[in-house]
Amino acid sequence: MYIRHAEMIDLEQILKIYEHARSFMKENNNPNQWKHTNPPYEQVIKDIESKHSYVCVDDKILGVFYFNIEKDPTYQKIYGEWLNDKTYGVIHRIAVLENSKGVGTFCINWAISQIDNVRIDTHVDNIPMRNLLAKLHFNYCGIIHLLNKEERLAYQYSK
Repeated sequence: MYIRHAEMIDLEQILKIYEHARSFMKENNNPNQWKHTNPPYEQVIKDIESKHSYVCVDDKILGVFYFNIEKDPTYQKIYGEWLNDKTYGVIHRIAVLENSKGVGTFCINWAISQIDNVRIDTHVDNIPMRNLLAKLHFNYCGIIHLLNKEERLAYQYSK
């Protein structure tokens, strides 16, 4: 497996992966995180055009995620405390193709290999992601609010 920038030619496959992720979340008692249209089509396009959308490939695209080293506006206020205030990478909108074991781990480990200080958030009902973050030694730091005011659990990994 390897990670590369997503390209517009990947759009159809990326949208299928996100559709599967929404179904998976609903089937696993997490119907409210991405609901029916998250991430929106326009956001997926914006991620690709900004060169912050990445795909995990092994013969075909197995996963997709947003990654950038940036100050995320939703992470400026936390009810809790971040591990540190050093420059950090951000992972958002991570999703994997059905029956793709280990792809989420591979993607997150790739992000950690880019910068050893990474932040991510997830919905309280996203137990598979929360378990994955614990397995990968992310620390729960507190609660943040998205721009639409929805609450998320915030995690940070730092060496």
